[in-house]
Amino acid sequence: MSYLTQTTLAVDETTEIIEALRARFPALRGPASDDICYATTNRQRALRAIADQSDLVLVVGSGNSSNSLRLVELAQRHGIPSYLVDDPGDIRPEWLDGVGVVGVTAGASAPPRLVDAVIAALAQLCPVTVIEHEITRENIRFTLPPVVRRS
Repeated sequence: MSYLTQTTLAVDETTEIIEALRARFPALRGPASDDICYATTNRQRALRAIADQSDLVLVVGSGNSSNSLRLVELAQRHGIPSYLVDDPGDIRPEWLDGVGVVGVTAGASAPPRLVDAVIAALAQLCPVTVIEHEITRENIRFTLPPVVRRS
């Protein structure tokens, strides 16, 4: 028996599933390395770090982005209201009623300019003080395959 996982799954849920499989199938074999995307893992860790300090979480990302949807679900599992926003126009002012701290995160493919635009839109609706929490620095560089580099 062996398993593979989708690279953008929620890390916590994947771990639970693999542990259940291992309990049922002791000889279970999986990938040689962690097969959850590093960017997905980093964003989920960062969200866990701010979730308990947030009254609301906005996840900047597209509805067809698996890792963005997992971030919304992660915040909700922590009991924090959370919404996926594709762009600043998706923000609903009523979400901010009674909210003191808004956590903002983004899916792996959301460009920084879009995150900045969401923060600017929030500043039009309420006073904003931005505090960045850096959990890890992504500095992975991918090289082209040798066959492409020779061309």
